[in-house]
Amino acid sequence: MAGAIGRRLQATKDERVELRLGSALESVAKLDLEHAGRCLGEGLGLLGWKNWMFKGTGHGDAPKRTSLSVSCPHEGLAAGLEVGLALAESTNFARDLSETPPNIATTGFMADQARKLARTLGLKCTVLEEKDLERERLIGLINVGKASENKPCLIRLEYRPKNARTNAKPAVLVGKTMTYDTGGLSLKINNGMVGMKRDKDGGCVVLGAMHAIATVIKPSRPVVALLAVAENSISDEAYRPDDVLTYRNGVTVEVTNTDAEGRLVLADALIWACEKERPEYIVDLATLTGGVITALGSTFAGLFCEDDKLREKLGRAMQTSGERWWRLPMDQEYRDLMKSPIADIVNSNPNRKAHPIQGAAFLSFFVQPKVAWAHIDIAGVHVSESDSGCWVKGPTGWGVRLLADLLSE
Repeated sequence: MAGAIGRRLQATKDERVELRLGSALESVAKLDLEHAGRCLGEGLGLLGWKNWMFKGTGHGDAPKRTSLSVSCPHEGLAAGLEVGLALAESTNFARDLSETPPNIATTGFMADQARKLARTLGLKCTVLEEKDLERERLIGLINVGKASENKPCLIRLEYRPKNARTNAKPAVLVGKTMTYDTGGLSLKINNGMVGMKRDKDGGCVVLGAMHAIATVIKPSRPVVALLAVAENSISDEAYRPDDVLTYRNGVTVEVTNTDAEGRLVLADALIWACEKERPEYIVDLATLTGGVITALGSTFAGLFCEDDKLREKLGRAMQTSGERWWRLPMDQEYRDLMKSPIADIVNSNPNRKAHPIQGAAFLSFFVQPKVAWAHIDIAGVHVSESDSGCWVKGPTGWGVRLLADLLSE
């Protein structure tokens, strides 16, 4: 409904609108008015995202945009509307980062964005790079990123409210942040590289979620964000198929495909989360596999989570946010698919069976058994391919609102 209203107001260039929908939504549709107001706010806010940020003089004048003031006489609807607009702002922040091309959105750019966010919102930010990565033995980031002039890093952001218990365990959010993915020496073919600026969308979503957590949700518990940031490029320094990497937790990995690089950098962040953060739970988001698109299309993200309590929390967050996931299986047989004759595991099994599950099975070797963990493959849902409803063609920021609702508990 908000998408239809917003598109009509775009056409008429109106600058003020009063929504008198309370009685219809409450008495006829039987909706919770505050939640309905939030949905309206999200829809209008998401539709307001500007997708011509890199148009220049060769395109002519940019379309004239009018500001829009929205009011509502019903108190509950108005309260929800305010929350929805704020969540849309956080989501649009993630969409801006996704849209930024790789010659601008380098690894250093992403680190600077995290630092700026921390300064603005009162978060704590630490960036580990070069000697820090070597000292901490973050072997995936070092190897995947070493062929690029844009050096890899691990970004850590922390939200800690004043009323947090001293010994409170944080929720940890992890984002795959490949600023560009050529495939490395396993070079992508044909047009496979086009759009790889969005291989950083897991990290963009986590930054957007931290914006929402600090400005809208304000939970009473600490939240830590970890972004594994690298560019997968080509040079005489590039890591190779047949290389064997020994991770901080002792797991050895035979590289069979340098285009399965996202899981290699995520492994570092998951090890760090388990060893350094003492988490209550970990949720990672990643544009990890094309296989999840084959399985679920662009309707659902793929969820891998064997912890019942965490999965139930994510289920409630899905119902509230409308960002939908579908649970995919995790079983020892899938972990066995990843066994290597040379090392402990391979980073990609060439037979392509259960492709999205392979990625999750690989990551499971880097999460301690007693830690609650969910992996969400967002490769099918992080981009809208059409211009309809409250979306324009381009990045969706999928996951910002899901994570915000997860933390609102």
